[in-house]
Amino acid sequence: MGGTGSEITAPALAAHQVTVTLGGRAILHGVDLTVRRGETVALLGANGSGKSTLVKTAVGLYPVESGRIEVFGTPLPGFRAWQRVGYVPQRTTAAAGVPATVGEVVSSGLLTPRTWIARRGRSERGAVREALGTVGLLDRIGDPVAALSGGQQQRVLIARALARRPDLLIMDEPMAGVDLASQQTFADALSELSEGGTTILLVLHELGPLARLIDRTVVLRSGTVQYDGAPVEHGEDDPGHGHERPGHDHVHPHDTPSTAPGTPACPPGPTPVETLKMSMTPRSPAAAPNRKAGPAC
Repeated sequence: MGGTGSEITAPALAAHQVTVTLGGRAILHGVDLTVRRGETVALLGANGSGKSTLVKTAVGLYPVESGRIEVFGTPLPGFRAWQRVGYVPQRTTAAAGVPATVGEVVSSGLLTPRTWIARRGRSERGAVREALGTVGLLDRIGDPVAALSGGQQQRVLIARALARRPDLLIMDEPMAGVDLASQQTFADALSELSEGGTTILLVLHELGPLARLIDRTVVLRSGTVQYDGAPVEHGEDDPGHGHERPGHDHVHPHDTPSTAPGTPACPPGPTPVETLKMSMTPRSPAAAPNRKAGPAC
Protein backbone atom coordinates (compact mmCIF):
# COMPACT_ATOMS: atom_id res chain seq x y z
CA MET A 1 0.00 0.00 0.00
CA GLY A 2 1.38 3.37 -0.97
CA GLY A 3 2.05 6.35 1.24
CA THR A 4 4.07 9.49 1.62
CA GLY A 5 7.70 9.36 2.64
CA SER A 6 6.87 10.43 6.18
CA GLU A 7 4.17 7.75 6.47
CA ILE A 8 6.56 5.05 5.30
CA THR A 9 9.33 6.01 7.74
CA ALA A 10 7.11 6.90 10.72
CA PRO A 11 6.87 4.51 13.69
CA ALA A 12 3.98 2.08 13.72
CA LEU A 13 2.78 3.66 16.96
CA ALA A 14 3.89 6.78 18.79
CA ALA A 15 2.53 8.36 21.97
CA HIS A 16 3.80 11.83 22.84
CA GLN A 17 3.28 13.14 26.38
CA VAL A 18 -0.09 11.39 26.61
CA THR A 19 -2.25 12.11 29.61
CA VAL A 20 -5.52 10.22 30.11
CA THR A 21 -8.13 11.04 32.73
CA LEU A 22 -11.12 8.78 33.36
CA GLY A 23 -13.97 10.09 35.47
CA GLY A 24 -11.85 12.91 36.85
CA ARG A 25 -8.93 10.67 37.85
CA ALA A 26 -5.62 10.88 35.99
CA ILE A 27 -4.56 7.40 34.87
CA LEU A 28 -1.66 8.20 32.51
CA HIS A 29 0.72 11.07 33.16
CA GLY A 30 2.70 12.37 30.17
CA VAL A 31 3.51 8.96 28.68
CA ASP A 32 5.96 8.74 25.78
CA LEU A 33 6.08 5.49 23.82
CA THR A 34 7.47 4.74 20.37
CA VAL A 35 7.05 1.36 18.69
CA ARG A 36 9.16 1.27 15.55
CA ARG A 37 8.16 -0.77 12.54
CA GLY A 38 9.18 -4.39 12.82
CA GLU A 39 9.76 -4.24 16.58
CA THR A 40 8.27 -6.54 19.17
CA VAL A 41 7.78 -4.54 22.36
CA ALA A 42 6.58 -5.78 25.75
CA LEU A 43 4.66 -3.33 27.92
CA LEU A 44 5.18 -4.43 31.53
CA GLY A 45 4.09 -3.26 34.94
CA ALA A 46 2.24 -4.18 38.09
CA ASN A 47 -1.52 -4.29 38.39
CA GLY A 48 -2.99 -0.81 38.04
CA SER A 49 0.07 0.69 36.34
CA GLY A 50 -1.93 1.89 33.32
CA LYS A 51 -0.90 -0.69 30.72
CA SER A 52 -4.39 -1.53 29.49
CA THR A 53 -5.44 2.11 29.55
CA LEU A 54 -2.52 2.98 27.29
CA VAL A 55 -3.30 0.39 24.63
CA LYS A 56 -7.03 1.12 24.75
CA THR A 57 -6.23 4.78 24.22
CA ALA A 58 -3.93 3.86 21.33
CA VAL A 59 -6.82 2.19 19.47
CA GLY A 60 -9.29 4.98 20.19
CA LEU A 61 -11.30 3.40 23.00
CA TYR A 62 -10.37 6.04 25.58
CA PRO A 63 -9.93 9.78 24.93
CA VAL A 64 -6.58 11.59 25.08
CA GLU A 65 -6.78 14.53 27.47
CA SER A 66 -3.46 16.02 26.39
CA GLY A 67 -0.58 14.97 24.17
CA ARG A 68 -1.04 13.04 20.96
CA ILE A 69 -0.96 9.54 19.48
CA GLU A 70 0.03 8.70 15.92
CA VAL A 71 -0.55 5.41 14.10
CA PHE A 72 1.71 4.89 11.08
CA GLY A 73 2.44 8.61 11.12
CA THR A 74 -1.21 9.70 11.13
CA PRO A 75 -2.70 11.47 14.17
CA LEU A 76 -5.16 9.13 15.88
CA PRO A 77 -8.31 11.23 15.23
CA GLY A 78 -7.64 11.10 11.49
CA PHE A 79 -6.46 7.49 11.21
CA ARG A 80 -8.80 5.36 9.10
CA ALA A 81 -6.76 2.34 7.95
CA TRP A 82 -7.83 0.13 10.85
CA GLN A 83 -7.55 -2.98 8.67
CA ARG A 84 -3.81 -2.62 9.28
CA VAL A 85 -4.24 -2.99 13.04
CA GLY A 86 -5.15 -6.12 15.00
CA TYR A 87 -6.24 -5.67 18.61
CA VAL A 88 -7.05 -8.33 21.21
CA PRO A 89 -8.29 -6.99 24.58
CA GLN A 90 -7.78 -8.77 27.87
CA ARG A 91 -10.20 -10.95 29.84
CA THR A 92 -12.84 -11.20 27.13
CA THR A 93 -14.87 -14.11 25.83
CA ALA A 94 -16.20 -14.59 22.32
CA ALA A 95 -19.48 -16.25 23.22
CA ALA A 96 -22.14 -14.20 24.97
CA GLY A 97 -24.66 -12.80 22.54
CA VAL A 98 -22.80 -14.19 19.52
CA PRO A 99 -24.53 -17.34 18.17
CA ALA A 100 -21.70 -18.28 15.82
CA THR A 101 -19.21 -21.04 15.19
CA VAL A 102 -15.52 -20.74 15.93
CA GLY A 103 -14.78 -20.36 12.22
CA GLU A 104 -17.39 -17.63 11.81
CA VAL A 105 -15.97 -15.59 14.66
CA VAL A 106 -12.48 -15.77 13.16
CA SER A 107 -13.87 -14.94 9.70
CA SER A 108 -15.47 -11.80 11.12
CA GLY A 109 -11.98 -10.38 11.49
CA LEU A 110 -11.59 -10.49 7.71
CA LEU A 111 -14.45 -8.09 7.02
CA THR A 112 -12.08 -5.71 5.26
CA PRO A 113 -11.71 -4.70 1.62
CA ARG A 114 -11.16 -7.84 -0.45
CA THR A 115 -8.04 -6.31 -1.97
CA TRP A 116 -6.44 -6.32 1.49
CA ILE A 117 -6.77 -10.08 1.81
CA ALA A 118 -6.02 -10.72 -1.85
CA ARG A 119 -2.70 -8.92 -1.73
CA ARG A 120 -1.51 -11.48 0.79
CA GLY A 121 -2.31 -14.28 -1.64
CA ARG A 122 -4.58 -16.22 0.71
CA SER A 123 -8.24 -17.12 0.57
CA GLU A 124 -10.49 -16.24 3.49
CA ARG A 125 -10.96 -19.91 4.33
CA GLY A 126 -7.23 -20.54 4.24
CA ALA A 127 -6.55 -17.56 6.47
CA VAL A 128 -9.09 -18.76 9.03
CA ARG A 129 -7.75 -22.32 9.09
CA GLU A 130 -4.16 -21.13 9.39
CA ALA A 131 -4.99 -18.83 12.30
CA LEU A 132 -6.95 -21.50 14.16
CA GLY A 133 -4.14 -23.98 13.63
CA THR A 134 -1.76 -21.48 15.18
CA VAL A 135 -3.76 -21.34 18.41
CA GLY A 136 -4.47 -25.08 18.42
CA LEU A 137 -8.19 -24.90 17.68
CA LEU A 138 -8.47 -26.01 14.06
CA ASP A 139 -10.38 -29.11 15.15
CA ARG A 140 -13.05 -26.85 16.71
CA ILE A 141 -13.67 -24.74 13.60
CA GLY A 142 -17.28 -25.87 13.24
CA ASP A 143 -18.19 -25.89 16.92
CA PRO A 144 -20.36 -23.20 18.55
CA VAL A 145 -18.01 -20.74 20.18
CA ALA A 146 -20.23 -20.83 23.29
CA ALA A 147 -19.21 -24.48 23.80
CA LEU A 148 -15.57 -23.53 24.39
CA SER A 149 -13.94 -22.74 27.71
CA GLY A 150 -13.03 -19.18 28.59
CA GLY A 151 -9.37 -19.73 27.72
CA GLN A 152 -10.30 -21.30 24.39
CA GLN A 153 -12.59 -18.40 23.57
CA GLN A 154 -9.72 -16.01 24.21
CA ARG A 155 -7.64 -18.05 21.77
CA VAL A 156 -10.43 -17.67 19.19
CA LEU A 157 -10.13 -13.90 19.50
CA ILE A 158 -6.36 -14.17 19.11
CA ALA A 159 -6.91 -16.23 15.95
CA ARG A 160 -9.33 -13.59 14.71
CA ALA A 161 -6.60 -10.96 14.96
CA LEU A 162 -3.92 -13.23 13.47
CA ALA A 163 -6.07 -14.12 10.45
CA ARG A 164 -5.80 -10.58 9.17
CA ARG A 165 -2.00 -10.60 9.18
CA PRO A 166 -2.05 -7.01 10.45
CA ASP A 167 0.88 -4.64 10.09
CA LEU A 168 0.50 -3.72 13.77
CA LEU A 169 -0.69 -6.30 16.31
CA ILE A 170 -1.62 -5.12 19.82
CA MET A 171 -2.48 -7.78 22.39
CA ASP A 172 -3.42 -7.26 26.03
CA GLU A 173 -2.43 -10.23 28.23
CA PRO A 174 -2.68 -12.79 25.41
CA MET A 175 -1.18 -15.58 27.54
CA ALA A 176 -3.77 -15.39 30.32
CA GLY A 177 -5.56 -18.71 30.69
CA VAL A 178 -3.50 -20.38 27.95
CA ASP A 179 -1.73 -23.64 28.80
CA LEU A 180 2.05 -23.89 28.46
CA ALA A 181 1.99 -26.00 25.29
CA SER A 182 -0.30 -23.49 23.57
CA GLN A 183 1.90 -20.65 24.81
CA GLN A 184 4.87 -22.19 22.99
CA THR A 185 2.81 -22.59 19.81
CA PHE A 186 1.64 -19.00 20.12
CA ALA A 187 5.22 -17.80 20.60
CA ASP A 188 6.23 -19.61 17.41
CA ALA A 189 3.38 -17.93 15.52
CA LEU A 190 4.38 -14.49 16.77
CA SER A 191 7.97 -15.21 15.79
CA GLU A 192 6.82 -15.97 12.25
CA LEU A 193 4.78 -12.76 12.13
CA SER A 194 7.71 -10.73 13.43
CA GLU A 195 10.07 -12.23 10.86
CA GLY A 196 7.52 -11.23 8.22
CA GLY A 197 7.67 -7.60 9.32
CA THR A 198 4.66 -7.34 11.63
CA THR A 199 5.06 -4.83 14.46
CA ILE A 200 3.90 -6.30 17.78
CA LEU A 201 3.01 -4.62 21.08
CA LEU A 202 2.25 -7.01 23.94
CA VAL A 203 0.89 -6.12 27.37
CA LEU A 204 2.37 -8.71 29.73
CA HIS A 205 3.00 -9.42 33.40
CA GLU A 206 6.01 -11.57 32.50
CA LEU A 207 7.81 -12.52 29.32
CA GLY A 208 7.73 -16.29 29.81
CA PRO A 209 7.93 -18.18 26.50
CA LEU A 210 7.82 -14.87 24.62
CA ALA A 211 11.17 -13.69 26.03
CA ARG A 212 13.10 -14.74 22.92
CA LEU A 213 10.91 -12.52 20.73
CA ILE A 214 11.10 -9.27 22.66
CA ASP A 215 13.27 -6.49 21.26
CA ARG A 216 12.46 -3.94 23.95
CA THR A 217 10.61 -3.67 27.25
CA VAL A 218 8.74 -0.64 28.51
CA VAL A 219 7.77 -0.63 32.19
CA LEU A 220 4.89 1.49 33.47
CA ARG A 221 4.43 2.40 37.11
CA SER A 222 1.57 4.57 38.38
CA GLY A 223 0.83 5.83 34.90
CA THR A 224 4.37 6.88 33.98
CA VAL A 225 7.19 5.22 32.05
CA GLN A 226 9.86 3.99 34.47
CA TYR A 227 12.01 2.05 32.03
CA ASP A 228 12.36 1.84 28.25
CA GLY A 229 15.17 -0.27 26.90
CA ALA A 230 16.61 -3.71 26.33
CA PRO A 231 14.62 -6.62 27.77
CA VAL A 232 15.23 -6.95 31.51
CA GLU A 233 15.50 -10.56 32.58
CA HIS A 234 17.22 -10.94 35.95
CA GLY A 235 17.67 -9.30 39.33
CA GLU A 236 15.46 -8.20 42.18
CA ASP A 237 16.09 -4.56 41.28
CA ASP A 238 14.58 -4.93 37.82
CA PRO A 239 12.21 -2.06 36.95
CA GLY A 240 9.34 -4.54 36.64
CA HIS A 241 10.10 -6.16 40.02
CA GLY A 242 10.74 -9.53 38.40
CA HIS A 243 7.43 -9.81 36.55
CA GLU A 244 9.23 -9.92 33.23
CA ARG A 245 11.59 -12.78 34.08
CA PRO A 246 11.34 -15.82 31.81
CA GLY A 247 9.85 -18.70 33.73
CA HIS A 248 7.81 -16.42 35.98
CA ASP A 249 4.67 -17.64 34.30
CA HIS A 250 1.98 -17.83 36.93
CA VAL A 251 -1.30 -16.10 36.20
CA HIS A 252 -1.97 -12.77 37.92
CA PRO A 253 -5.32 -11.05 38.47
CA HIS A 254 -4.90 -9.03 35.33
CA ASP A 255 -4.90 -5.30 35.86
CA THR A 256 -7.34 -5.51 38.74
CA PRO A 257 -5.67 -3.74 41.69
CA SER A 258 -6.20 -5.03 45.18
CA THR A 259 -8.59 -2.63 46.84
CA ALA A 260 -10.20 -2.23 50.20
CA PRO A 261 -13.91 -2.99 50.49
CA GLY A 262 -15.94 -0.24 48.88
CA THR A 263 -13.09 1.04 46.69
CA PRO A 264 -14.20 1.56 43.07
CA ALA A 265 -12.90 -1.03 40.63
CA CYS A 266 -11.38 -0.35 37.21
CA PRO A 267 -13.75 0.69 34.42
CA PRO A 268 -15.47 -2.38 32.97
CA GLY A 269 -14.02 -3.90 29.84
CA PRO A 270 -15.86 -4.21 26.55
CA THR A 271 -18.68 -6.67 26.10
CA PRO A 272 -18.05 -9.70 23.86
CA VAL A 273 -20.13 -8.15 21.08
CA GLU A 274 -18.11 -4.92 21.32
CA THR A 275 -14.94 -7.01 21.18
CA LEU A 276 -15.95 -8.54 17.85
CA LYS A 277 -16.18 -5.00 16.45
CA MET A 278 -13.05 -3.54 18.01
CA SER A 279 -10.36 -4.42 15.53
CA MET A 280 -12.56 -3.33 12.63
CA THR A 281 -14.14 -0.15 13.95
CA PRO A 282 -12.26 1.39 16.88
CA ARG A 283 -14.18 4.36 18.19
CA SER A 284 -12.79 7.84 17.76
CA PRO A 285 -11.35 9.30 20.97
CA ALA A 286 -14.11 11.91 21.02
CA ALA A 287 -16.72 9.17 21.13
CA ALA A 288 -15.11 7.18 23.92
CA PRO A 289 -17.37 6.91 26.96
CA ASN A 290 -16.69 8.74 30.17
CA ARG A 291 -15.84 6.24 32.90
CA LYS A 292 -16.48 6.51 36.59
CA ALA A 293 -13.56 7.44 38.76
CA GLY A 294 -11.48 4.53 39.95
CA PRO A 295 -7.94 3.25 40.36
CA ALA A 296 -5.41 3.26 37.54
CA CYS A 297 -6.13 0.44 35.12
